[in-house]
Amino acid sequence: MPFTLPNGKRDYKRENEKYNSKPEQIKNRSNRNKARALVAKAKGKAAIAGKDIAHGKAISKGGGNSLSNLFIQSKGDNRSFARGSDSKLKSEKSKRERKR
Repeated sequence: MPFTLPNGKRDYKRENEKYNSKPEQIKNRSNRNKARALVAKAKGKAAIAGKDIAHGKAISKGGGNSLSNLFIQSKGDNRSFARGSDSKLKSEKSKRERKR
């Protein structure tokens, strides 16, 4: 959740204080780092260079950091989600099933 200053620029200091430093977000970041290290160990650092590690089933929805739930995905694909005509997010699962 980005915070912006009156001049339209992003306020990273406030964002860090209000969002990134929350215990829940620290735990999430730790889980992402563990997943990346696990895939790097299994497939090699060169295989994941410039890519993101995606979870087939999100950790927040009961997925874990096992290799069977992780896959390498481009940053653009992992960080964007399709939206319907009503501007709501479409199902993330259907998009990822096709990519695997």
